[in-house]
Amino acid sequence: MISRNEILETNKMIQEENLDVRTITMGISLLDCADSDIDRFNEKVYKKITTCAKDLVKVGEQLEKEFGIPIVNKRISVTPIAIAAAGCKADSYVSVAKTLDRAAKEVGVNFIGGFSALVHKGCTESDRVLIDSIPEALSVTDVVCSSVNIGTSRNGLDMDAVRRMGEVIKETAEQSKDRGCIGCAKLVVFCNAVEDNPFMAGAFHGVGGKDCVINVGVSGPGVVKRALEECRGADFETLCETIKKTAFKITRVGQLVAQEASKRLGVPFGIIDLSLAPTPAIGDSIAEIFQEMGLEQAGAPGTTAALAILNDNVKKGGVMASSYVGGLSGAFIPVSEDNGMIEATKLGALTLEKLEAMTCVCSVGLDMIAIPGDTSAATISGIIADEAAIGMVNNKTTAVRLIPVIGKGVGEMVEFGGLLGYAPIMPVNTFSCEGFIGRGGRIPAPIHSFKN
Repeated sequence: MISRNEILETNKMIQEENLDVRTITMGISLLDCADSDIDRFNEKVYKKITTCAKDLVKVGEQLEKEFGIPIVNKRISVTPIAIAAAGCKADSYVSVAKTLDRAAKEVGVNFIGGFSALVHKGCTESDRVLIDSIPEALSVTDVVCSSVNIGTSRNGLDMDAVRRMGEVIKETAEQSKDRGCIGCAKLVVFCNAVEDNPFMAGAFHGVGGKDCVINVGVSGPGVVKRALEECRGADFETLCETIKKTAFKITRVGQLVAQEASKRLGVPFGIIDLSLAPTPAIGDSIAEIFQEMGLEQAGAPGTTAALAILNDNVKKGGVMASSYVGGLSGAFIPVSEDNGMIEATKLGALTLEKLEAMTCVCSVGLDMIAIPGDTSAATISGIIADEAAIGMVNNKTTAVRLIPVIGKGVGEMVEFGGLLGYAPIMPVNTFSCEGFIGRGGRIPAPIHSFKN
């Protein structure tokens, strides 16, 4: 039972501190849509999605009104298309992307994820078709998101896939260059991707999941910042305790929404993902939390330690509030989506190398970072390899969402709009890694992966 005081606290968090439920995401299995004919497969996919998710947006809007809690996005994730469509034996999956886009628009959701492939131990023919289809698929659709998992701590890194994804990111940028290369903002490359992540662009419905499930992502950087204002100058124990208590309260809000959405939709509840996902709005920033902790700017010495504190205590508070905390849960550091990160980048306090160091302790990785359009595919692959190695060795999820902005260079700005925000073009190390990336093959898993 939620007490009167909790209700009053929640109202304050919503009205004054930018608390929101970032997303209700319905995961839908497409395994039963398998067909040797791609047209029949597309028909089955469209019918399955529009049937399962027909009330998703309506229920989300009802909950917003009844509870007074903003639910920013309603989303769908599906079985990785490289798996679901493998029986089609087609030479392109662009028609599948168009079907996903059409179904998502029919039910009114903001995004649909799952135009994905899992290639951490090598590519099947279906994986190759999916990956080759990504640039065109993301240029001819509006709400489809794509992801490729190129490594795990258990299996190592598929460096052939890493090399190819550098090329795919460049091709995707080229195909959407008239719109700020926004196709790349809908594409993420993972190591240790999780099956129940409700956040885009990396959401997909894992093959080990139920036929249909509801996952909820809650966000609240502004709430954490306001709580830390009350303990300025306090020691680290007090700081950690404050973050934990705040994360507990935020997760309780998500639990309430998730359970009610599950009941009304008649769909099992999956997980709550408590990830402090910022927005471009003032006061809703991870970087501003760092400043409240005592750093002049994000990127100053101590930033990685501050992020480690934040990430760990967000998770500790969340697991006390719900038995089903999952997804990524922690703190995101997307540059274009965080006003404080954007400012720190402009001032030179935050560099790509410092961001890479921070990804050792954050929820995901190098996220929504705009780089010069003339950055080579090999360099992008090198950045993916570095980030994936961090995930592989540290047994955590890491990811790369880079946007090489065609026609723009360091210091210029690119506008994406909405939650995707805007970003300054960041400099990239220009020394070549082409000989390294060109080796191909696989990097074996680290020695500590052999557990049984």
